[in-house]
Amino acid sequence: MSNPCRRHFQRTTAALAAAEAVGPEQSMEGANAYELQMAQLLQDRLRLKQIQSVEGKCALKRQLLPAYEPYVQGVIEAGRGAQDEVLTTVMLWRIDASDFAGALDLAAYVMEHGLLMPDRFERTSGCLIAEEVAEAALLALKAGGTFDLAMLHRTVELTHDHDMPDEARAKLYLATGRVTLLGLTPEQSGQPGQVSAAIELLKRAIELNTSCGGKKDLEGAERLLKKIAPLIGS
Repeated sequence: MSNPCRRHFQRTTAALAAAEAVGPEQSMEGANAYELQMAQLLQDRLRLKQIQSVEGKCALKRQLLPAYEPYVQGVIEAGRGAQDEVLTTVMLWRIDASDFAGALDLAAYVMEHGLLMPDRFERTSGCLIAEEVAEAALLALKAGGTFDLAMLHRTVELTHDHDMPDEARAKLYLATGRVTLLGLTPEQSGQPGQVSAAIELLKRAIELNTSCGGKKDLEGAERLLKKIAPLIGS
């Protein structure tokens, strides 16, 4: 089969298998499409274990992810919420590969159907997504870069109703507040209400965890708001 035909076949067989497995009380185990992907996943994990560098692991994951795309598409198209370790693993790999939009697409399915994370993860799916995206954003800012604010807002929305430690949710609010403030000055104060929104996010982060590290950010945001208040009123 040519490559496009093979991808279509993989997507179709995954969709059929996912449609037959109903609900989080069932698993994709036993379905041929799933078992083939699990076999590939085990091989790829062995390759990853041989790499010590985190940066190197992330680079390899970027190379490996396209091979899982047909299966993932099939499950998302027809899936009814059966437990699926391939899907949850690909979701995390996408975060490691900086494909946050793709990761959140899978997160929406995972959390809608209550899929469990593999046993090796101690966190729930909601907690894991919130923390991983927040940490990626905070790391980017620490390195002098930026982060897509829309991805943070989507993460907040997706995880809003999911239970997690207050420290984890605080980290997400902190990251969202910091990115909201990024680049704002009295002369360039962003969209109307943007500074105020950042202040509320930072206050919520501190409320959830007083040691989250957002107090100086909050002080700076409140000073900025005072400076732009006369300009807003004029």
